[in-house]
Amino acid sequence: MTHTLPLPDFTHERVEVITGRRSGLFITVALHSSVLGSALGGARLWTYPHWSDALGDALRLSAAMTLKNAAAGLDAGGGKSVIALGPGETLDHERRRAAFLDLGDAVESLHGLYRTAEDVGSTTEDMLVVSERTEHVVGLPDAVGGSGEPAGPTSLGVYESLRATLERVAGSGGVAGRRITISGLGQVGGRLAVRLAAEGAALTITDVNPAKRDLALDLGAAWAVPGEEHLVPADVFVPAGIGGLLTDDVIDALDAKAVCGPANNPLADRSGAARLAGRGILYAPDFVVNAGGVIYLDLEAKHLGSRGEIMERVAAIGDTVRRIFDEAEARGVTPLEAAEGLAAERLGRGAREHSLA
Repeated sequence: MTHTLPLPDFTHERVEVITGRRSGLFITVALHSSVLGSALGGARLWTYPHWSDALGDALRLSAAMTLKNAAAGLDAGGGKSVIALGPGETLDHERRRAAFLDLGDAVESLHGLYRTAEDVGSTTEDMLVVSERTEHVVGLPDAVGGSGEPAGPTSLGVYESLRATLERVAGSGGVAGRRITISGLGQVGGRLAVRLAAEGAALTITDVNPAKRDLALDLGAAWAVPGEEHLVPADVFVPAGIGGLLTDDVIDALDAKAVCGPANNPLADRSGAARLAGRGILYAPDFVVNAGGVIYLDLEAKHLGSRGEIMERVAAIGDTVRRIFDEAEARGVTPLEAAEGLAAERLGRGAREHSLA
């Protein structure tokens, strides 16, 4: 489901918009910031009502990547790329390959300022196609010596964040018996559902794809009608699909103690953070919670530690969430403001170092 949102403020260093010469598709690469280093952010293949919606998505997502990478302590800036399909449009094998070759050309045009990776709608195999046109791509398949699918590390970071969130709203981080609703059962949401079910959580799950209902049956989870899942009483509501789900109306009706999930930009408007706080609902900022994949990809690409050490770094996202909750409480601000402050502090140091270089 795509939630049409207004264009954000333009604070980007550079944005490339092309019509792919092979595919004929709208493709954009948004470089938000390279203050901390070469930007890193995935390539999204998605359906949009209009090309301007795809552009807006890239602008929002790339800005979120700047915050995500900074808060995660990475030497990486923020960027994102989007390949847009029109309503009802599908790709056969040849045109899909053409689209990712076109993306590779667009990424190469930034001369290393932006590195791409798989994202919603794209795969590690698609990244292998991109690599035919540029070396500035990470997350290639394991079979060719790449780091592979980052959904596992992302899911681990979300799990540890959820445990930190449960500590605040339920008294302990144990998930057994806790009521958890997951909205969106893609690579990350699906993995998280399987793990939580195995640990005894009282799960409610949903997805816009009705075929995903089979997962509910397999896990013994309740199935919610898409669009009504926020009405199910829960300890934690987990947005795990496309952004913009938490509109004012949804927040006002949300029956949960907390929100913690991997969806990028789940708040339809930044003011939603204060709206959640006003209702006493704890919010774990998305760009902190879902940073596991980008931590994994960046450190793997730079050979900064063994896989075991990198996964320990991913698991430490839970401690970052705890720090943000503490900071928010101490300062009397929302967790979103505290997380943005953490990122801004690091970006400020990076900017000063650049100015002295």
